[in-house]
Amino acid sequence: MARKKKINLGGTMVEGTEIGFRPSGEHWNEYLLDDGTVVRIKLVLTSVVRIDGMYDSEGEPVYFVNSQNVMGVSAPDDLRREPDADDQ
Repeated sequence: MARKKKINLGGTMVEGTEIGFRPSGEHWNEYLLDDGTVVRIKLVLTSVVRIDGMYDSEGEPVYFVNSQNVMGVSAPDDLRREPDADDQ
């Protein structure tokens, strides 16, 4: 059964329907920085709510999503230092 949820959308409380999901692929975006560091990042969805009765200019339903960014960094040796004992 669909679960209803209140969402604060730009200062207005609206009702929506929580929608289940499963990943069809979670791909990394990779960026090469000018200092030689490679940054890899991806967005991971944590929840999706379809806003009841709200549609965009194309007639598509409006969705509110929560997500987290996952990031990995690979810096060149000249930018790295040995970790402190406190860092571990």
